[in-house]
Amino acid sequence: MFIQTQDTPNPATLKFIPGVPVMAQGTADFADSDSANKSPLARRLFQVDGVTAVFLGADFVAVTKAEGLDWFALKPGILAGIMEHYASGMPVIEKDAELADPHAEDGDSDTVQQIKQLLDSRVRPAVAMDGGDIVFQGFDDGVVTLQMRGACQGCPSSTATLKMGIENMLRHYIPEVREVRAAEL
Repeated sequence: MFIQTQDTPNPATLKFIPGVPVMAQGTADFADSDSANKSPLARRLFQVDGVTAVFLGADFVAVTKAEGLDWFALKPGILAGIMEHYASGMPVIEKDAELADPHAEDGDSDTVQQIKQLLDSRVRPAVAMDGGDIVFQGFDDGVVTLQMRGACQGCPSSTATLKMGIENMLRHYIPEVREVRAAEL
């Protein structure tokens, strides 16, 4: 197995591309080892000292490291963990694990459906290329709240992406949108 690595705009996060599908649908974000109980792959990666977060996308694994550590020292363990996982034949996510669908449209207003559609078609593919994801959290009184995941979470350029990119695009297509904010964690 040949695993490519790719820098992300977030210097604390590196994107690993194993050349095989990672998630059949959706994404999974594990902010710590305790949250990784439903993913054998994420559990294995958290065994590498210095790994602080794991994000699983369609065809990549984004790993966030602890501050002050060097990728040169961490990369071999992470690469080995990914290779060992795929060689084991274990699933990325356990079959009985339920992952919340952040884009479920039960009872959404027309405006919220438009926001989600624009995020899914224009924003999420672009941020996935950088090893992250942006998930709709809410729309209230003209304010769209989005959650940053993977490499986007804690990225120095995420505020500029939200304000200059996403906010401008949403305001252009949906007049009801006045502002875009990051969800407080």
